[in-house]
Amino acid sequence: MSAEPTARTRVQLPYWLHGSIQTTLLLVLTLVVLAPLLIMFVATFQDGNDVIRRGLSFDIDLGSLSLDNYVMLFTDSGPYFRWFANSILLTVAQVAGTLLVSSFVAYGFAVYDFKGKTALFIAVLLLMAVPFEIMMLPLYVLVNDVGLADSYSVIVLPFLAASVTIFYFRQYFLGIPKDLLEAGRMDGATEFGIFFKIVVPVAKPAFAAMAILNGMIIWNNFLWPLLVLRSESKFTLPIGLNTLLTPHENNYELLIIGSMFSLLPILVLFLLFQRFFVAGMTAGALKG
Repeated sequence: MSAEPTARTRVQLPYWLHGSIQTTLLLVLTLVVLAPLLIMFVATFQDGNDVIRRGLSFDIDLGSLSLDNYVMLFTDSGPYFRWFANSILLTVAQVAGTLLVSSFVAYGFAVYDFKGKTALFIAVLLLMAVPFEIMMLPLYVLVNDVGLADSYSVIVLPFLAASVTIFYFRQYFLGIPKDLLEAGRMDGATEFGIFFKIVVPVAKPAFAAMAILNGMIIWNNFLWPLLVLRSESKFTLPIGLNTLLTPHENNYELLIIGSMFSLLPILVLFLLFQRFFVAGMTAGALKG
């Protein structure tokens, strides 16, 4: 006769051991994520040519560290802070415009019924699958034909209605109770009043999440501004940093410390909206 199989017993780890394992894993993951930033930060105190020649590493000669790069950044960095200001201006303008226009479009898809609504929304979904490189050439030809090249408007205007942002807002707005909107109409509020006084406050997590994601994309945008901007005084920070590497001379010191400082706006943006970010992303994922 075969012996009956014995039921497996689950071993319950002590609470302190379970917490210690989780903490250790999170610390290791944090170090892995932060290690490149720490190495880059240390490189800002080193000679740029030495960094490029030896590569980024934790093998550091403490005697070679100095503040020369920081002195150069604030006293002899040329148009760097002009590029920095251009990027901030464009990022703020495009994020604000994208949130406004995309949320309007998404609100229409979520709340109103009109002819062709399904077909238009399918078109928005299809645009999410089209790489920008496919649309880049005809858009560039159009920009030159209408004489908008070398202007900031051509960087901002074509992308105000972002398909991903429209889709996300639409999914979020579908979760807002219709009775709340009807109550606003019964109180005599206009449609714009309902949107700005009822929908926007309820959707703060969604706006924060999209502000961070769009801000990161716009701040790091390189290809399209490179195509349409010609004047050095109008360059954004990614383009300006790229011009520091030339066949004749390379300014590695400004490239390294300038790249490090370029992380600050995104870090500040995330710190400002971090309490809404997780809530917004989770709610947007669950609403359908």
